[in-house]
Amino acid sequence: MPARDPLSLLTEAFTGLLFGRTETTRLPVRTSTGQAQAVYLPTAAPGLGDSGVIIGREVYSGKGYIYDPFRLYGQQLPAPHWLVLGESGNGKSALEKTYVLRQLRFRDRQVVVLDAQGEDGVGEWNLIAQQLGITPIRLDPMAALDGNVRLNPLDPAITTTGQLALLRTIVEVALGRSLDERSGFALKVAHAYVNQTTVDRQPILTDIVERLRHPLPEAAEAMNVELEDVRAWGLDVALVLDRLVDGDLRGMFDGPTTVGIDLDAPLIVFDLSHIDRNSIAMPILMAIVGVWLEHTWIRPDRRKRIFLVEEAWHIINSPSVAQLFQRLLKFGRRLGLSFVAVVHHLSDVVDGAAAKEAAAILKMASTRTVYAQKSDEARATGQVLGLPRWAVEIIPTLTPGMAVWDVNGNVQVVKHLITEAERPLVFTDRAMTESSAALAEATALAAAEAEDPFEAETEARALSFEKRQGVI
Repeated sequence: MPARDPLSLLTEAFTGLLFGRTETTRLPVRTSTGQAQAVYLPTAAPGLGDSGVIIGREVYSGKGYIYDPFRLYGQQLPAPHWLVLGESGNGKSALEKTYVLRQLRFRDRQVVVLDAQGEDGVGEWNLIAQQLGITPIRLDPMAALDGNVRLNPLDPAITTTGQLALLRTIVEVALGRSLDERSGFALKVAHAYVNQTTVDRQPILTDIVERLRHPLPEAAEAMNVELEDVRAWGLDVALVLDRLVDGDLRGMFDGPTTVGIDLDAPLIVFDLSHIDRNSIAMPILMAIVGVWLEHTWIRPDRRKRIFLVEEAWHIINSPSVAQLFQRLLKFGRRLGLSFVAVVHHLSDVVDGAAAKEAAAILKMASTRTVYAQKSDEARATGQVLGLPRWAVEIIPTLTPGMAVWDVNGNVQVVKHLITEAERPLVFTDRAMTESSAALAEATALAAAEAEDPFEAETEARALSFEKRQGVI
């Protein structure tokens, strides 16, 4: 031990004389982690507030997780649009359905669902529609031939400009390329003539096809070309539209819009389960429904609207349809529209033919919910969405019902909770699209949640909040 200098010894002795001994001996303490936790106070990241729709609970803090794009918009969210990702069997379907059911508890909410999945002749949302007294709008080429539902691209409810844009989109989707100027001119003059001369009924696609096949001399004179040139310019357009009139896609769009479609119902379900998801019919159908809704459904009436699209890669993979929906998202945001896109893999979108348009739509989705994915897919998803490293590492380990939520940078792991009233509506149709093993696992998870006291608290909070807001 080194010798201490006299000054230090003198100072220590003087201090001890005045104040007493300053050093103490600490005895060892034996304790448990349960007792020691009081020493380190728990901390948790801030939530999204307590106003909106209850989703479930945060896994790490145990707090209730409440999300509502309409409440958060302008403060914590720059846009109300939402992207849901994940492989089948992990809870995307359950989340979508309970979210819609809970949103509809508010009187100023309205939802449109494009239901692209189903078996046994009905869509996945059929049971929920029945429960709410809603008849799904079932688009089926064969059924339409027998007088069932039709949507007319030339419906007078759609503006003239919207009709022409829709016709161009249909043709471009079918051709897989943009219309050249000459074909676009032939379509424009045919559409203008049909709208001007058809006054006693709704114009229909047959009228457009007929005028493309037999253009008027005035159209040729206006461009100082031969009549045969105008006919040749419109030939490809006529052939594409003929598929909707007298080809394999006939029956759904080649007549007046079906009377009785209730656009004021709280829930509108377009049942697309009879359409081949891999055929050209699906993106064409998406385009027609998108424009039809834009011009007939979205209105400045202060209602908050949700547009939920299953199998949304049909939209984002087609440049023409993606551009159409991109415009719809920008337009709808001013009128209270939240677009919810549900896809299995992000690679289906970013590696598709419409990568530029897909990137724009993804950028507009300020909320991202990611269910379990394989490690490689999770890394790719994290890179595209800018997720933190810890979240990317967790995604492959998530169990059904759990997901990583990124709400404009607020990242949480959330366990989705389902109430007893919702469970029969949520899990009955799951067998249509997911394996029996996944169904058994999900059912077991639901049973476990039924014993969770947090679920009872969640339901009680929801009821209390709705009473305060005057919803019920």
